[in-house]
Amino acid sequence: MTRWIIACVFTLTLAACAGDKDKDKLAPEEPVDSLYNKASDMMDKGDYKGAAEQYAEVERQHPYSQWATRAQLMEAYADYQNLDYDEAVTAVNSFIDFHPGNSEIAYAYYLRALCNYERIADVRRDQAFARDAMKGMQEVISRFPDTPYAKDAVLKIALINDHLAGAEMEVGRWYLGQKLYIAAIGRFRAVIDKYQTTSHVPEALERLVECYVSLGITKEARATAAVLGYNFPGSDWYQDAYKLLVKNDIKPPEAGKPEKDDNSWISNVWRTL
Repeated sequence: MTRWIIACVFTLTLAACAGDKDKDKLAPEEPVDSLYNKASDMMDKGDYKGAAEQYAEVERQHPYSQWATRAQLMEAYADYQNLDYDEAVTAVNSFIDFHPGNSEIAYAYYLRALCNYERIADVRRDQAFARDAMKGMQEVISRFPDTPYAKDAVLKIALINDHLAGAEMEVGRWYLGQKLYIAAIGRFRAVIDKYQTTSHVPEALERLVECYVSLGITKEARATAAVLGYNFPGSDWYQDAYKLLVKNDIKPPEAGKPEKDDNSWISNVWRTL
């Protein structure tokens, strides 16, 4: 009886192992063009997840073919379309590492930057993706300056700069509301130093005037208002700064003429605005 039980157990174990092997068996190989066309059809139908998996199958079954190289980049694009940015970055990094001389390498760099660009968060949140997108777009411009991707990267960098400036302004306004004037000044100055071509500069200058007036730093308040009036004479922000100076018995600067003061931080900045 004992021998019979052992024999049964042994037989069942072998059957189970065989079953596991059947489960783990890889899909039968298909012609590379058939696999690739299936993936392309899925892309056309909007099944981006399925397409990414199918492009990966092209690489697995035919790793040394030209189709595999193309499929690797298409897998990254399918993941990007599926909003699966982490997977897209992983795939595109692999493409860049293994195919640095490929004719589509410029697009690969651009796609990687685009994955970070699409994840730029609200100005009230961490801006790590915005900074990574900026770095990626700058790399596209420096490596591939004569491509359409570089031209688009220039436009996106302008938008990223405006977004980053907006994030600085958001924090600066909060500090100002809490009467933490020194901290607020640091944020508004960062906008003027780093993001001079953005739409946030007039407000940053006016907010600086508010901070300096609150701290009783009259000279800096006047100098900052002068820069604001010289560069943005018709803006509402200049009108607000002018009224604030008058209200606090501070003589406003002469319209259109920035005040030069070698000891003033702002006097060394206005020439570049």
